Amino acid sequence: MDDERHAVVVRDLTVEFPAASGGFQVLKDVSFDNRRGEILGIVGQSGAGKSVLVRALVNYVPWPGRIVGGSIQVLGRDLPSLSQEQLRDLRGGDIGVIVQNARSHLNPVLPIGEQIANVYRAHRSCGRREALSRAVEMLRLVGIPAPEERIRAYPHELSGGMAQRAIIATALVCEPRLILADEPTSGLDVTIQDQVLRLFRKLVADVGAAALLVTRDMGIVANFCDRVGVMCKGELVEVAGVPEIFYKAAHPHTRELIAAASLREEVSAHGS
Repeated sequence: MDDERHAVVVRDLTVEFPAASGGFQVLKDVSFDNRRGEILGIVGQSGAGKSVLVRALVNYVPWPGRIVGGSIQVLGRDLPSLSQEQLRDLRGGDIGVIVQNARSHLNPVLPIGEQIANVYRAHRSCGRREALSRAVEMLRLVGIPAPEERIRAYPHELSGGMAQRAIIATALVCEPRLILADEPTSGLDVTIQDQVLRLFRKLVADVGAAALLVTRDMGIVANFCDRVGVMCKGELVEVAGVPEIFYKAAHPHTRELIAAASLREEVSAHGS
């Protein structure tokens, strides 16, 4: 394996939460690679373990869960062995995280420009003025109009689409080499979803990063991902290129997800 081509190498990852029976495994022997310059989609139903997987990739499994087996190599580093200080440097710097429900993750009492600038200053040696200039640049890059004015806006003054773009700007401000996007367009209408995802794909290509995109939507996988991993009950049951998944799906659960997506499209077309 050429490690230079892989931003993420996960082998036999198992995450467990305490249970009356002794332990419930929310991730079971998960193995995959995420290559530089590619968008790897992780798709599955609610409760499949997708968000826990994202958290594990920054060593931030929600308590009382814990990693009980396997290995995680991120950007050539053994993630579980890193100190908290090393992890803080990695998160937000070399790893950008785009969350769902953007407004709830923005500080309501701090202008968005300050929030983006603070992330930049935490990982780059610069002053406040340079960091604010970088924030303006990022807001312009993600398509927010009049960014020189918008840096003074508070989260409640932004639409849902604008708030999500601000989160993307925050995640990408340090030009990370790995981008983790956990259902980044959840709650947005279809038109805004498309705009945000097209922007996301362009920015990933521009910086040459690896990206992992978590979603429940097979349509997003088809249009915005290079490869896809299918999760079912904590297991990664299939990983393949997008064409192979849609035309030669090997696992029954993958075929179920594709059939369900096709049915929703037929219902939507009939309703319109």
